[in-house]
Amino acid sequence: MTPADKPKTLEEMEKILIICRRCPRLVAWREEVATTKRRAYKDWAYWGKPVPGFGDPHARLLVVGLAPGAHGSNRTGRMFTGDASGDFLYAALHRAGFASQPYAHHQEDGLTLQDVYITAVARCAPPDNKPTLEELAACRPYLLEEMRLLSHVEGVVALGGIAYIQVLAILRQQGASFDAPPFGHHALLQPDGNFPWVLASYHPSRQNTQTGRLTARMFDQIWQTARRLLSNAPLAAASSDKVKL
Repeated sequence: MTPADKPKTLEEMEKILIICRRCPRLVAWREEVATTKRRAYKDWAYWGKPVPGFGDPHARLLVVGLAPGAHGSNRTGRMFTGDASGDFLYAALHRAGFASQPYAHHQEDGLTLQDVYITAVARCAPPDNKPTLEELAACRPYLLEEMRLLSHVEGVVALGGIAYIQVLAILRQQGASFDAPPFGHHALLQPDGNFPWVLASYHPSRQNTQTGRLTARMFDQIWQTARRLLSNAPLAAASSDKVKL
């Protein structure tokens, strides 16, 4: 994206994103899934396009996941909506006071977020939930632009190791210097200067939640910590010297 092409609003960003066809493998997969469908959703008109971010445009907390689920966000067109990962995530956000309801079924279900914006490092559903490094690099400009437009963001919750690594790479790209802790649940990075802090969490995937690697109590601790880290600034305050990502 050249400076002249940079979107001025999140709405403009969404229009650019949803027509993206940069990664042939991902384009082919997301569209194949949207055509063949899953039997349980045979009557759905699948979204089948890149999935934009979702949430409060004035959010202080940015939540970054991995990628849309083939029959979740790739079906519904909204982040973490329509699958088990979203059920676990939004229930926790509701308990923490960030979400208006504990479920996310489709775009018209009434869900709203307060002080939180949810996005991902890859916007198209990848085969086996595994985007390649090249695909992540191709998608990174979209996350960069969202972070630039979300000017109130003070902290990031990275869901999973890949999201954590990608967020750290963006901060380094923007000039941050730090020795980051290795990825682990509840690992916290607080860079010097005016860069956002980064809190790592295990991803709320079905594999993690059903095996007990990530429990509801562990996940609640993430959002409690995020609340505590955000508590030093009023909700509507915007720092005039904040680094623009």
